[in-house]
Amino acid sequence: MGVLLSFIYHNFLHVAPILLAGVFAVVITVDRFYALFILYPLARSDNFFEKIRNLIMTDRVSEAILLCERFRTKPVANVVREGLIRAHQPENLIEHGLQIAVGEAADRIQARTSFLSMIANVSTLLGLLGTILGLIQSFEAVGNANAQERSILLAQGISTAMNATMMGLGVAIPCMVIYSYLMNRSNRLNATVERSAIRTLDLLKQRYYKAGNAVGNTDELLTNSGMKKMRA
Repeated sequence: MGVLLSFIYHNFLHVAPILLAGVFAVVITVDRFYALFILYPLARSDNFFEKIRNLIMTDRVSEAILLCERFRTKPVANVVREGLIRAHQPENLIEHGLQIAVGEAADRIQARTSFLSMIANVSTLLGLLGTILGLIQSFEAVGNANAQERSILLAQGISTAMNATMMGLGVAIPCMVIYSYLMNRSNRLNATVERSAIRTLDLLKQRYYKAGNAVGNTDELLTNSGMKKMRA
């Protein structure tokens, strides 16, 4: 650790971009972990959809919308809410609204995660740049030094170059691992959001056909009643 701190102190201009990239990576990682594991997931989603189903099937859509309003930070609830707001519209308009809501949710879920991949690539290149600069400086020092000092200066230059590579990889490798993990989590949340849109559309269709069947049964009863009166 002391060697690394000494390297950072004596080569701060080479190391500063890598350290800055690492700081950005930490900030993005904390933000994405909080969003993807705490803020966005909807706990007990089955219970939520069961309540939504009961409200929709009993023609209490406004109450279902209010229930979704209680979970405004949850992408699933926002998608369901968008579908319920359009419940009185034709089916194609409901589908368009759900598609828009799903797209907006996907943008929120995947926001800033891709920067981790970029930081990993940039950190690797910055480490390589520091390696090249360290080797150039070491060869220049060796060329101007006497025979007794050349081996010492060459060893110091190579050590500087390798430390730069190590720091670049030290930022890049965790970024790539975290990026892969967060992308897997994002894909799972996106799949959940897409399923919620399908479930919402299915519930609205069930409500529509239930209402249609109820009207049909009422007409049939009125018709039968009229026929009986005519026979009487």
